[in-house]
Amino acid sequence: MCIDCGCGSSADHHHHHDHDHSHDHSHDHVKGKTISIEEDLLSKNNRLAGNNRALFQEKGLLVLNLVSSPGSGKTTILETTLKELQSELGFAVLEGDQQTSNDADRIAATGVPAHQINTGAGCHLDAHMVGHGVEHFDLDKTDVLMIENVGNLVCPASFDLGEDCKVAVLSVTEGEDKPLKYPQMFRNSKLMLINKMDLIPHLRFDLEKCREYAKRVNPEIEIIELSCYSGEGLDKWYDWLREKLAAKK
Repeated sequence: MCIDCGCGSSADHHHHHDHDHSHDHSHDHVKGKTISIEEDLLSKNNRLAGNNRALFQEKGLLVLNLVSSPGSGKTTILETTLKELQSELGFAVLEGDQQTSNDADRIAATGVPAHQINTGAGCHLDAHMVGHGVEHFDLDKTDVLMIENVGNLVCPASFDLGEDCKVAVLSVTEGEDKPLKYPQMFRNSKLMLINKMDLIPHLRFDLEKCREYAKRVNPEIEIIELSCYSGEGLDKWYDWLREKLAAKK
């Protein structure tokens, strides 16, 4: 199960209830069992993430885990980035969704190798899924692996996929207080992309407060404001990618 919401993991997409109906329930016993399951789950995931990381390092890949709420614009950012940089860099994309291949189809239309991972009831990708997902790519021809996680600001924060860093995408349509509401996600991310900046004139979004809140939960987080429609901030995002990739070589 997912340690945050109880959804199925890659090894267990179904909920298995092991309830004792003897009317002699022990809260401490149940709590202890839950903690044990959480520790076992994270331990297994971290071991597999370590295997992924070793492979990615061997291949000299820059691996980014894009995380956000649904509808933040992750896929549009990916599409735009791939169209503009694929002649310069070799990309591959793993798309995580509960159902459909819509996003992977959009990415594949750019000509970049893409593979869809459907999690079913699961609300996040895990290291096991990613390890098998990259088997579909020629990593020797890849510079940057983009992992678009399931839209969710809770569960993906806890799961290491072997990535170099998490990139949190926050749309201005969501409200400036998201970093305070979901601190673990923004604390675990190295970069925050504030997306859909072209809509700012039509919203009551407080940009300075958003930046302040993000820095409050993570003083080290980098912030780039961008819009795929106006083009604002895209050069800064591309330069950030180039810089991080150069550091891997």
